[in-house]
Amino acid sequence: MAVSPTPSLSAADLAAIDAQLAATDQLLERNYPGDDGTRQPVHTVYVPADRFTPSFAADWGAQALTTAEAHGGLEKLGALLGQEPELAATVAARVGAKLRTEPIEDLRLDFEDGFGDRGNEAEDVAAVAAANAVATAVAAGTAPPFIGIRFKCFEAPTRARGLKTLDLFVSTLAQAGELPAGLILTLPKVTTVAQVQAMDFAVSRLEEVHGLPAGRLRFEVQVETPQLILGPEGTSPVAQLPHVVPGRISALHYGTYDYSASLQISAEYQSMEHPVADFAKEVMQLAVAGTGIRLSDGSTNIIPVGDAVEDAWKLHGRLVRRSLERGYYQGWDLHATQLPSRFAATYAFYRQGLPAAAARLRTYVERDNADGTEGGVMDEPATARALAAFVLRGVQCGAVGTEEVQALAGVELSQLTALAHPRLAHSTSK
Repeated sequence: MAVSPTPSLSAADLAAIDAQLAATDQLLERNYPGDDGTRQPVHTVYVPADRFTPSFAADWGAQALTTAEAHGGLEKLGALLGQEPELAATVAARVGAKLRTEPIEDLRLDFEDGFGDRGNEAEDVAAVAAANAVATAVAAGTAPPFIGIRFKCFEAPTRARGLKTLDLFVSTLAQAGELPAGLILTLPKVTTVAQVQAMDFAVSRLEEVHGLPAGRLRFEVQVETPQLILGPEGTSPVAQLPHVVPGRISALHYGTYDYSASLQISAEYQSMEHPVADFAKEVMQLAVAGTGIRLSDGSTNIIPVGDAVEDAWKLHGRLVRRSLERGYYQGWDLHATQLPSRFAATYAFYRQGLPAAAARLRTYVERDNADGTEGGVMDEPATARALAAFVLRGVQCGAVGTEEVQALAGVELSQLTALAHPRLAHSTSK
């Protein structure tokens, strides 16, 4: 006769443990919500604010296609990046479509280094004009899905100017109507936690003034100074950021050249793949793990123009691939001719990884559903989440189609999303 087990811990014991861990439960719920499952752009394009027009994205796409055609076409570009002929042909078709329909995923109108100091009156006028141009582009359907501004930093000499530009841009947009769904604000050259707290205060006040929901104005932090990686007390200020303003920061962006220069790296060796860059980016990854804050790599200033187009494409493509392999799914682009290599390298990354990832996902799902069916690899739930997130990113950026995922992995988009972000799926089902 089976004997029913009798627990030794009483209800009072369990309640005491719950009470002891209440603060931990609250911390995990509030500060570590995980990724929200929404689309992350594969790049951010930076352009001086006064150069933006409603046709800007289409103009860059056309310039990118013209340059690719002048150098043998997108399939040749794929070959330059080391793609096999079949892969290069498939990637080329998708990149061509991308450059014609959505050549820029995320655009930042730059009032910082790309704009400079033109005097207060000129910048006031430019900030209002930029907001009106963005509103016009959004209404016309010609704006990238993500768009916003980078204003001057919060160090004393530029703080007032940066805040006024931020204020004028957001206020003009708010007065024009509903804010763009993909609005992004970028705070550069952050050195201390206090500067991020000041930004939180500024956007909170703008929300109050314009009757916006609390938390509507999220912002990116640019990691461009060593003081944010290692503070004067020997701690890491960047690791504190998600927790001093929880839910407010959308991303951390690595600044290749400011950061390298701050560490006295000579100009010749400043690069996204320098050891100092890798160290900073690894700290950034640790700082935001589980918080839902996303990461972006920086840029290369070797531009595909003149006689150096193909060499610059090969360099850019290799750096894009390198970032992707290291878990940095976004980077900066500075010129229209970097778009072909950005998308070619990105699409190849996802397409090359799709068959194996999809097969492992199928095995995981079928084993789970069939109560024991096993394949060659027994993946843990955490690995299944990573596999699903990889495939989902490929779908979201246009590298692979949902029909391919259905055929290879046996899952529809909704199930793929639930596998990649189970906590989100659980919360929405309540």
